[in-house]
Amino acid sequence: MKNFFKILLICSFAFQISCSKKEDKISVIDNTSIKQQMVGLYEDGYKELLDGDALYAANKFKEAELIFPQSEWAPMASLMAAYAYYSQDYYSDAIDQIEDYLKKYPNHINRDYGQFILAMCYYENIVDEKRDLEPLLKAKNKFDLILMEYPNTDFALDALFKLELIKDRLAGKEMFIARHYLKSKKWIPAINRYKKIIEEYSQTVFVEEALHRLVEINYRIGLVDEAKKYANVLGYNYDTSEWYKESYKVFNKDYKYTKKINNKKLKKKDKKKIISRFKTKFKTLFE
Repeated sequence: MKNFFKILLICSFAFQISCSKKEDKISVIDNTSIKQQMVGLYEDGYKELLDGDALYAANKFKEAELIFPQSEWAPMASLMAAYAYYSQDYYSDAIDQIEDYLKKYPNHINRDYGQFILAMCYYENIVDEKRDLEPLLKAKNKFDLILMEYPNTDFALDALFKLELIKDRLAGKEMFIARHYLKSKKWIPAINRYKKIIEEYSQTVFVEEALHRLVEINYRIGLVDEAKKYANVLGYNYDTSEWYKESYKVFNKDYKYTKKINNKKLKKKDKKKIISRFKTKFKTLFE
């Protein structure tokens, strides 16, 4: 960024000398003064961001954008303001700022990063997908957009990873509902939910249990052949699974083993690690 400041000042000085008319010189002096103010505000914002005062930093970046909106650094200042909000968990403010940035600068070179921050804001807002799916679905849509529009970027790789986690959460939502139906002995709705898990979320940690439950329910309601079909699928794909042992016991009541079901719980990736991972990339973009 220091190099940018030097180049900016040199260019401004050279442009000032090249002007012959007094009116032009006055215009350049005023313009340079505005640029200097913008640079000063940007520097203040960046320093405060590094010091951890995200709100103050965001305000300084927004001031820098407003004072010289024609500058090529205005969209960067806008994006930095959004990042400042995001870095300290002010997700609503970050979302508003990013949406404003995307609207005002449709052709900016760092829109991929803007879209990624927006997706992450929705992702970080996922509190309990069992009760509120909206943030999760919004995050999914944004990560899908990144994969479609920016497939060859680092952000696409991270979007793909996040989409896998989102699928696990969506499958967890289906499993939660299916278990409720099973407990209430509502066999058909339970079967439909478990089928949805194995059809749409076959790569998640919930598929083994879903297959077993289909064995269990179908056997209980007298559909033995259907139960055997799912037992065969479970055995073929997960023959060492504890859930397969459970299914085996459905047909062989005398089968004995030590029950040890491992319920895997997805852990939300530590946000500090995410910020740290992109810190170098972000500094490269804006210095």
